[in-house]
Amino acid sequence: MKIVDLPLDQKNIIITRSIEGILDIKKIFIKKGANIYDFPAISIGDPDDLNPLDEALNQINDFHWIIFSSSNGIKFVDKRLKYLNSSLKECSKKIKIAVVGEKTAKTLDDFGIKADFIPPEFVAESLINNFPISGYGLRVFLPRVQTGGRDFIASEFRKAGSCVSEVAVYETRCPDSIPEETIDIISKRNVHAIMFSSGKTVLNSAFLLEKTLGKDWLKYLDQTKLLTIGPQTTKMCKKIFGRVDSQAKKFTFEGILDEAINIFS
Repeated sequence: MKIVDLPLDQKNIIITRSIEGILDIKKIFIKKGANIYDFPAISIGDPDDLNPLDEALNQINDFHWIIFSSSNGIKFVDKRLKYLNSSLKECSKKIKIAVVGEKTAKTLDDFGIKADFIPPEFVAESLINNFPISGYGLRVFLPRVQTGGRDFIASEFRKAGSCVSEVAVYETRCPDSIPEETIDIISKRNVHAIMFSSGKTVLNSAFLLEKTLGKDWLKYLDQTKLLTIGPQTTKMCKKIFGRVDSQAKKFTFEGILDEAINIFS
């Protein structure tokens, strides 16, 4: 008998994300019956040099817009502002804030701040194509990851005549190892799907898999579905793994959940 309420019943699914991010996401998959195996593919911390960030934050009220492309950007900007005796909520009274993505908007909301602009689709291109005003003459603060992020938003605003301050506010690094339970299920070739949430999780996962399983690591995943959260992650996954089985239509983990249910139902 098909279990209608548990479409992912007994499916072994790996989520590659930060430890904190996995904790947030795994619940929605478990509710659908999945067995979740953690694969922390990134660790998140301060950038190597905090001076450029402090310089930007000391003049934050001179910007017209802050554009956040990730929840981590919000968290690390607020953390540093509090260190400097301020807060993002206080700054939001004088500066407009745009976000790329539903989860990023939710994180902002958790800080008691309503985004001034959220694009209709949760990708950088949609933010650029639908931004509510001309970029000419704007002073834009663009918090970003130290390495590996896209330059698209900054480039497009500069083309439009904006003065853009692109500043590293956090860095994502590769952890040292994969949890033993996760390696065990991969070694047995009993993983039904792996979820990737960024290009860096793809790169770091591949690095850790080769480090742990050797140069033939890909053979352990030949029957595993590879699911991605959006176009940039898909590009990297195709480059590193040689394929992608499905990309979320809605660029969120809920969107990946929908794809998993479609594949396994």
